[in-house]
Amino acid sequence: MPKQSNTTARPTHRLYRVEGEGASASWTEIGAAWPNKDGAGFSIICGAMPLHGRIVMRKITPRAEGAAA
Repeated sequence: MPKQSNTTARPTHRLYRVEGEGASASWTEIGAAWPNKDGAGFSIICGAMPLHGRIVMRKITPRAEGAAA
């Protein structure tokens, strides 16, 4: 995962490249995002830009201990 720059805030969202639909979809983490100080937008860092599929931004939620990765 790329490191964020110009901020000490931790990312609140992860970016994924998603190809396919439903249970057969392939999700690949490609970056992270966090809200701007004014709350009107997000700063985004991507380690890759997909040519195919779609980009999905999901809120980071804590995993239960022992949950599958």
